[in-house]
Amino acid sequence: MRNKIAIITGASSGIGEATAKELAKNGIKVMLAARREDRLQQLQEEIKQAGGEASYKVTDVTSRGDMEALAKTTIETYGQIDILVNNAGLMPLSFINKLKVDEWERMVDVNIKGVLYGIAAVYKHMEERNEGHIINVSSVAGHEIFPSSAVYSATKHAVRVITEGMRKELRPEQNIRTTIISPGAVATELTHTITDEDVASMFGKMGNVQPLQGQDIANAILYAIEQPASVSVNEIIVRPTSQP
Repeated sequence: MRNKIAIITGASSGIGEATAKELAKNGIKVMLAARREDRLQQLQEEIKQAGGEASYKVTDVTSRGDMEALAKTTIETYGQIDILVNNAGLMPLSFINKLKVDEWERMVDVNIKGVLYGIAAVYKHMEERNEGHIINVSSVAGHEIFPSSAVYSATKHAVRVITEGMRKELRPEQNIRTTIISPGAVATELTHTITDEDVASMFGKMGNVQPLQGQDIANAILYAIEQPASVSVNEIIVRPTSQP
């Protein structure tokens, strides 16, 4: 584990932040990527104080150039990329009849294009090294649709399809593993992007569900990484016990 290098997008909060701390605690060197530099600096300092090793690069996952620069910087800093955690995502749920087209487009840009740009940025490097692990964070919403989730569910289903399609294209001798992580309800900042008041009030009535914490998903990601090279954990679904 101490020879592994991981890129984590969406590292400034929630699942990304928890994953960065967990991987660093287990000896993996982490390259933190997000848009909020102040949060990245703070996280980098916390990891270093805890004895881990971290660098960061301000990155917008919707920019192919930014993602390519992130991969280049990681190789220049640490010499290689072993793991990519495509975690950055948005969840501005809304009912279709609200026609929040700008939010639909933003979800497509971040949740789908961001994942594809991440894969494109590291694929050739991993192929040349005959080693790598691409972990894409999807959602339970990628398995099932509920009122207001149509577009969000579509983007997360796309993440599952892209990841599984890539797995089937990869040859065993390439030694590149893929993992889909599908969380249920998690206490993160994702709900802060919801502007549809009807949806926001609906979420306010879910008081009987005790959400997962970012650490719970970080544990699942670490589990997939820790498996020997001969074992590929293709998908993990993690729900709160209290989630219907």
